[in-house]
Amino acid sequence: MLVSLEIERVEPLADGAPFGAVGAYERVVGKAKGEVDPAAPGNRGIALIDKAPRNASGKVEYTTDIFILRPKDFSRGNGRILYEVNNRGRKMLFGYIADGPQGVNDPKTMADVGNGFPLRQGYTIVWSGWDPDAPRANMGLGLTAPVATDSGRPIVQKVRDEFVSGTRGGALETFKLSCEAASLEQPRARLTMRERAGDEPRELPLNQWSFVDARSIKLRDGSKPRPGWIYEFHYEATNPKVLGLGFAATRDVVSWLRYDAAALAVTGGPISHALAIGFSQAGRYLRNHISEGFNRDEQGRKVFDGIHSHIAGVGRIFFNTPFGQPARTGTQHEDHFFPENAFPFSTAMQSDPLTGKSGSLFRGDGSDPKLIETNTSTEYWQKGASLLHTDPLGTTDVTLPDHSRVYMIAGTQHGGRAGATTDAGPNVNPRNPHNPMPAVRALLMALDAWVVSGQAPPASRVPTLADGTLVEADRTGFPAVPGAAVVKVTNQVAPPGDWVNPTPPAKAYRTLVCKVDADGNEAAGIRLPDIAVPLATYTGWNEYKPPYPAGELADRDGSCLPFAVDAAARQAAGDPRPAIAERYKSGADYQARVEAVVASLLADRLLLPEDAERYRERAAKEPRVAP
Repeated sequence: MLVSLEIERVEPLADGAPFGAVGAYERVVGKAKGEVDPAAPGNRGIALIDKAPRNASGKVEYTTDIFILRPKDFSRGNGRILYEVNNRGRKMLFGYIADGPQGVNDPKTMADVGNGFPLRQGYTIVWSGWDPDAPRANMGLGLTAPVATDSGRPIVQKVRDEFVSGTRGGALETFKLSCEAASLEQPRARLTMRERAGDEPRELPLNQWSFVDARSIKLRDGSKPRPGWIYEFHYEATNPKVLGLGFAATRDVVSWLRYDAAALAVTGGPISHALAIGFSQAGRYLRNHISEGFNRDEQGRKVFDGIHSHIAGVGRIFFNTPFGQPARTGTQHEDHFFPENAFPFSTAMQSDPLTGKSGSLFRGDGSDPKLIETNTSTEYWQKGASLLHTDPLGTTDVTLPDHSRVYMIAGTQHGGRAGATTDAGPNVNPRNPHNPMPAVRALLMALDAWVVSGQAPPASRVPTLADGTLVEADRTGFPAVPGAAVVKVTNQVAPPGDWVNPTPPAKAYRTLVCKVDADGNEAAGIRLPDIAVPLATYTGWNEYKPPYPAGELADRDGSCLPFAVDAAARQAAGDPRPAIAERYKSGADYQARVEAVVASLLADRLLLPEDAERYRERAAKEPRVAP
């Protein structure tokens, strides 16, 4: 439970500028202190809780960072919490759902909050820390958690780290260890390298690498890691933190804000409902939050009424375990053998023939929230998203519970958002700039209405086996686009094995993807105007190019393959897809087709009026279509 929440400062957001009818907002920055009873049923599942230091009351303590944006006049807000689970300490809400800039962790100005979408709805927006190792620089959010010991003696365990340079950010100069090394003696550790996950690792001699300190190593003599190659470090780690307290901290913070009378000084008024949203790692965190029972507080009350998980696929996080590494995310090329995906995947009750287990992501004990899961095409290729709505062997579509919905936003890539570019980066094909956020915004509003008034959201929209749109990766029907790399394999999803000394799994689940139309655009899911009235082919997959491991499935990038302008250009290129001039008779014809799609999405509550108007305005100004 939360013991206290200390407000360090309250200050105006955007110099007191109004956000629609809600008016001005305030920034509230502080820290919360909590303690958990290790014997309480809701806390027994926290790994290492029995080895954590206790206070005089026999409780285990933690401290978490708090950041809140609240309406200055609470009566003008909607009285509901929108809690964003941070992603590796980062606030991503405005950069995604509000079409704002990326990397703003300390929103202060109008520019920082994009179009202000969640503020204009009147939410009290809450963030808190959950990851003890999340960077706290520039207002990053972290958790202070105790170190577990074995009756006062340090716990030491062999662990494995993996590093890849250039695929998920800039080139690496130093390898930052996930855990604290117990010894800096090189012979007690080993570093290997290989080009692909399935290759035999080659051990580097001790004279080719060295410890920098207990949390980092580097290659010697100025050597740089090869771009895209997998470096694997085996070492003895010590001083594991009680990571699972992060789940309890989220639970306790939101529960306190909802139910404790003292919270009125923080929120400004009584909270009627609480929603949560998480992007990527944070979406996987929320799936874990549900499955591990943390949506029920220590008094048995529900924490989140509704949860929106975006781009999580079937994943959870490698967190509530000794020496967990929550920053890991497994793809076809990297982090491949770390435990992220485990049955049960779906909210439907199922049996798993590979493990012999039965279950559902939901607990069925009254704590389950209303759940909306949205995914891009990438999660079907990299994160096993088809297993959300099929049986584990991919042979049957399953019926989800009434309080669960799943949607695929066709032709979008992981991390897709407004302002994304088409530069190829380390890939063969240009990246995919298609923005899925209009659908995400509409479905967040549908979740809100579902929670508050009981209005059911739109039916799930996914490719299915029944209608023939859910297929093997090599049977999508993708056209022969000249010069394009075409991916025909998915990331393998298998039962968790030994993550310290991994071996290729003997069994795997069957993961499927969406069939495409003659243009190469996905034939099912939510087809926004860019897919339904296309000017290009948009995919959720791409391939690496040299000097990266050629042919490997790109980590999180999709592809954008534009159509030829006219028939002559198409014929010269040998492109089977009709050119833009062959598709649309005029600008008016193009606008009419966009309008028909917009009207249909509006009627189905898969698009908001403000986004409908943006699509109309963009169509009227589209330079690639002849007047």
